[in-house]
Amino acid sequence: MTRLFNDPAAFADEALEGFVAAHRRWVRPVTGGVVRAAATPAGQVAVVIGGGSGHYPAFSGLVGRGLAHGAAVGNVFASPSAQQIRSVARAAHGGAGVLLMYGNYAGDVLHFGQAAERLAADGIDARTFAVADDVSSAGPDESAKRRGIAGDLPVFKAAAAAAERGLPLDEVVRAAERAGARTRSFGIAFSGCTLPGADHPLFTVPDARMAVGLGIHGEPGIGEEDLPTADEAARLLVGTLLKELPEDVPGPAGQRAAVVLNGLGSVKYEELFVVYRKVAALLGDAGVEIVDPEVGELVTSFDMAGVSLTLTWLDEDLEALWRAPADTPAYRKGALDAAAPDTAVRPETPARPETAPLPDAGPPPAADASRHAARTVLAALDAVAAVVAAHADELGRIDAVAGDGDHGIGMLRGSTAAREAAADAHERGAGAGTVLTRAGDAWADRAGGTSGALWGTVLRSLGTALGDRDTPDAARVTGGVTDASAAVRRVGGAEVGDKTMVDVLVPFADALAAATAEGLPLAEAWDRAATTATDAAAATARLLPRMGRARPHAEKSLGTPDAGAHSLALITRAVHGALLDHPHDHH
Repeated sequence: MTRLFNDPAAFADEALEGFVAAHRRWVRPVTGGVVRAAATPAGQVAVVIGGGSGHYPAFSGLVGRGLAHGAAVGNVFASPSAQQIRSVARAAHGGAGVLLMYGNYAGDVLHFGQAAERLAADGIDARTFAVADDVSSAGPDESAKRRGIAGDLPVFKAAAAAAERGLPLDEVVRAAERAGARTRSFGIAFSGCTLPGADHPLFTVPDARMAVGLGIHGEPGIGEEDLPTADEAARLLVGTLLKELPEDVPGPAGQRAAVVLNGLGSVKYEELFVVYRKVAALLGDAGVEIVDPEVGELVTSFDMAGVSLTLTWLDEDLEALWRAPADTPAYRKGALDAAAPDTAVRPETPARPETAPLPDAGPPPAADASRHAARTVLAALDAVAAVVAAHADELGRIDAVAGDGDHGIGMLRGSTAAREAAADAHERGAGAGTVLTRAGDAWADRAGGTSGALWGTVLRSLGTALGDRDTPDAARVTGGVTDASAAVRRVGGAEVGDKTMVDVLVPFADALAAATAEGLPLAEAWDRAATTATDAAAATARLLPRMGRARPHAEKSLGTPDAGAHSLALITRAVHGALLDHPHDHH
């Protein structure tokens, strides 16, 4: 298990701070992550990678010449927020555009996509590329749904080496696409990982068995088999990947491949070497020529006992990109020319980022009625943070059944940040709408992950509907909840029946609209809708997930409600209490 930590909610921030203190020659901290210690050369495309914490050396350990120009670092197993990614990308930008690269997970796709839009609004040409190499997470006909695991490394490296050559953004993107299309990975695990502060692993594997087709977030595998010998493990890994070659590779014989044998945290180097000797022999027997193999811990999952094999089928250009030199804290290859003098390291950089606060003109003017109503909004957000804190462990346990167990800690970080931002805005005279909008931005930024993006969307939708001019009446609140329901479906892509928070949000919004249409006062209408939400959350136990990290493990989650649906139901009930306590701040 993870033994050395202080406050589990601070683990990711403190790990990054220590990493920076230990690697000043390569990196410097910026808000949201790290960038190279030396500035990106003018006219060079910046490759910015990122993802959650808990995967070291991915992602921060891969920042340096010949590899990434920056890394956005999220909370444990949660994608960084759009604001973090934008901040890192702006710091890394060298004037020639930015390629944002990440593993193919719902939260990362959401946040990196939003960051690219914000960068475009800043006048920076930004593209995105999701690595989707895990063959166990979807079939070849649905390869766009595959997860990104250790294939991150060769795909990131191809794009970064193309950028280092001075190629324009379109060609750097093409290198990423070519490497991504020719990269496949497959993994096995013998035990799950334990998050900081948790007292049990996210999944367990029975003695003398192994999980087949693991993810890198402690998700359980898609099947179970008897524990293999090292040679049997090598046969399974190689055999699985040779069964699915890229379309333009006619067969393995005569092909050249980059090979990565990756340890996920508790399988140590000597074990990996015993497996690799057989991997190399089997690939040789198939006629594959191995190019610059990597054996070690490259994309990990805390203390998970597991191993994955990645093959990138090389053409002449991909081989040159794979063999190009790189110098990062955790990955070094070949020799780079001396850095140009204007890219000198800045040794005085503090371990904590110098945060240049964005200019804040204070909240927009608000009517007295709206400022008065903001007290109820603040009380509601206090109630939200309190109910999340009370249930955080339970939410993590529910999420771990088929997902990655981070829902409790993500909700805790998000709801706490939202309450603090709302209190600050209220203190400075903001109206109800602005208080909600600021809370939504803070939630998305601090929580990261899919739920962070979606809760940010919920609060912003409500804030926009309430505005700062009038006392919010039942119709306006109901309209905001209806808008939030539509926005979450649009942003997240889920519909009713996919086993997500949408399965609660839609019936809650519909019940609230029906109750207010009957003329019920807001508190009574909300009470009725919250009961609907509780029933809808319980009913998700009967559903099979069709979205997110739980999708490859659908059957495992039968009988357990969705964590995001459950937390939303708890929150609707808690907010009802705040409405009862503040009856005069709304109609």
